Amino acid sequence: MPTALWEPDGDRWVATELSRGPWDPRFCNGGPVAALLAQLVETVDDAYSAHVNWHVARLTAELIHAVPVNRPLRVRSSVERAGRHVSLVTVAIADDDHDLALARGLRIRHTEAPLPAGTVQLDDHLPAPLDAPVTQTGWSATEGLAFHNDAITFRLVDGRFDELGAATAWIHLDVDVVPDEAPTGLQRVAAASDTGNGLSNGLPNHEWLFMNADLSVHLARPVAGEWIALSAASTYGGEPVLSGTGVAEAALYDEHGRLGRSMQSLYIEHR
Repeated sequence: MPTALWEPDGDRWVATELSRGPWDPRFCNGGPVAALLAQLVETVDDAYSAHVNWHVARLTAELIHAVPVNRPLRVRSSVERAGRHVSLVTVAIADDDHDLALARGLRIRHTEAPLPAGTVQLDDHLPAPLDAPVTQTGWSATEGLAFHNDAITFRLVDGRFDELGAATAWIHLDVDVVPDEAPTGLQRVAAASDTGNGLSNGLPNHEWLFMNADLSVHLARPVAGEWIALSAASTYGGEPVLSGTGVAEAALYDEHGRLGRSMQSLYIEHR
């Protein structure tokens, strides 16, 4: 059994079976793709990297084509906008013909200072409890390994997987993104945030596809701890007729409280 979502093959990367998604076992779940894109963003080097402690404040991934499992893929990265306070990096996963997934990471220099007295913050409460029972999603009957069944753990604290509608869950990435490197906070958030549309599905998944074509994550600060909570809800366009599009959004939390927000644009189709 693989121990990471991706394994190296020379200068290329191969998605393992732990990256398989619920829609088609030949292709990746969006979470492992977003997690590798996050890893590429974090490892981009430039003239300022040795002197600046970067915080990735925004990660926006475009999921252009299905990303295959067990096939060597190329990656690339570059600094699109250099700077010592704010910079923008671009990364990609590609096959020999075209890009499969792209991401931009907005990096802001990280500093630490006491929060001034009287600072007004969003009045938001940490979802509890973190020690809720482990919950199986039941999202796919695919035989063999799959990301949502074998690489992450869900602890559902509000809502149910067998009921439609908004839900809240603590999510833990149980394996490495790349071998022998502990997942970073950004990688954990990227992997967890892609589950927002499934966590909050308002359509029965045995009748409807509601795949996300992108993922955008905004983080107010670096991640604390290994567990990420999503309080997720989906909105489907059109009333009373579906438009074939929608959005899934989630408030993000870690063990210290409110962390940020994620958004997904949804492609909706009857099976």
